[in-house]
Amino acid sequence: MKLRTTALPAIGLMATILLAGCTSTGPSGEMSGMDHGSPSATSDSDPAADFNDADVAFAMSMIVHHQQAIEMSDVLLEKDGVDPDVAELAETIKDAQQPEIDTMTQWLDDWGQPMDSSGMDGMDHDGMMMSEDDMAALESATGAEASALFLEQMIIHHEGAIDMAETQVAEGQNPDAIALAEKIIDDQSAEIQQMRDLLASS
Repeated sequence: MKLRTTALPAIGLMATILLAGCTSTGPSGEMSGMDHGSPSATSDSDPAADFNDADVAFAMSMIVHHQQAIEMSDVLLEKDGVDPDVAELAETIKDAQQPEIDTMTQWLDDWGQPMDSSGMDGMDHDGMMMSEDDMAALESATGAEASALFLEQMIIHHEGAIDMAETQVAEGQNPDAIALAEKIIDDQSAEIQQMRDLLASS
C-alpha cells in the first residue's frame, strides 16, 4: 500500500518507516534484514534469483545423474538385438532428460554458480550412479542380456534420482527447481513401474 504523504509529510514519513520495519517481506520477497541461507543478492522480481544451497546441489547433482542416464541409453541404442520396447524407453529417457539438463544448466548460470562435478565422485557408492564396472558390464552385454541389464541398472539409477528429488522438495527454495524435482519423482516412478513390467514379461 502506498501511503499518502502530501498532507502530513512528517507523519507519512514516519508511517512509511514503521511499515518498512514491520513488513514481512522486503523487495526481494525475503524477510527484511534476514538472509534465509540464499546466496543470491540479485533481481527484485526474477524468481530465478530465489535459491539456496540445496537448489544448487540439486541442479549440479541431477545434471551429472541425467548425463549418465543418457550415456546408458546411448550404449543400449548402439546394440543390435535389443528389445524394441526397451529401446523405445531409452529414447524416451533421452528425450526427457536432455531438456532438463539444459534447464538446470541455465539455472546455475543465472545463479552465478559454475558447474562443479568434483564433489560427485562418490555418488556411485551411495547407489545414486552406476559405477565404472556397471557401465562396462552394460557395454559388453548383447541382445536380450543387454536389454535386461539396462532395465535393472536404470531402475536403480531412477531410484537414486527420486531420492535426490525428494531431498530437493524437502530442502530446496527455488520454486522452479522444486517443481522440476516433483516432475522427476512422478515421471521416473512411472518409468520404474514400466521397467519392472518389462522385466517381468521378458
